Amino acid sequence: MSENLSVTEMFLNADPVVQGVMILLLLASVACWIIIFEKTAILRRAGRTVRLFKKMAANINEELPLDFPRFTQPIVEAGLKESRDGAGNESRADFRERVERAMRAALSSQMDRLEARTLFLATVGSTAPFIGLFGTVWGIMHSFTGIAASGETTLAVVAPGIAEALFATAMGLAAAIPAVMAFNKITGAIKKTAKEGLAGVGLVGNFLARRHFSQDKSKGGE
Repeated sequence: MSENLSVTEMFLNADPVVQGVMILLLLASVACWIIIFEKTAILRRAGRTVRLFKKMAANINEELPLDFPRFTQPIVEAGLKESRDGAGNESRADFRERVERAMRAALSSQMDRLEARTLFLATVGSTAPFIGLFGTVWGIMHSFTGIAASGETTLAVVAPGIAEALFATAMGLAAAIPAVMAFNKITGAIKKTAKEGLAGVGLVGNFLARRHFSQDKSKGGE
């Protein structure tokens, strides 16, 4: 075995169980980075879209715009559909609550799409260190078994096996730390986007209620 162990040599010389742990952690880390890049791009677009939706909702005059951003179109359509369904002699507050409830449900559905696969980051963040530790413990046990069988206890004999085992812990931490940091950041971005969306829902709901009851008054006056 060479004195200067490379990553490749540590992997090739490790126990098969430790190799399996390393491969699992590598795959988990790659999957996490794919999710991180994907969610970062998606949430950036969604954040801009929802802010535009809120701005457009705040500037509604007499007619509801037909060019709401694509991400928020199902939300507005849910409100419009609910506003057309009469519910008897309901108050303006009841009407608005009913319409906004439908829009909040549509918003929740859209947010569920944004949250897809983010729990995988939390899972990797919480389990990867322990998976790496398992590989380390197993590798050290394997090394000590080999030492006992050979009867040699010099540092040159002990060090490579322990280094290979500890590398599994390092891989576990390398997978877990970015996953936890990304999960917290993504979760925060999703909450902020949902908050902006709810603000827009309130503005659209207020407009639909105002329009609905002003039309009723006009019909009553006729």
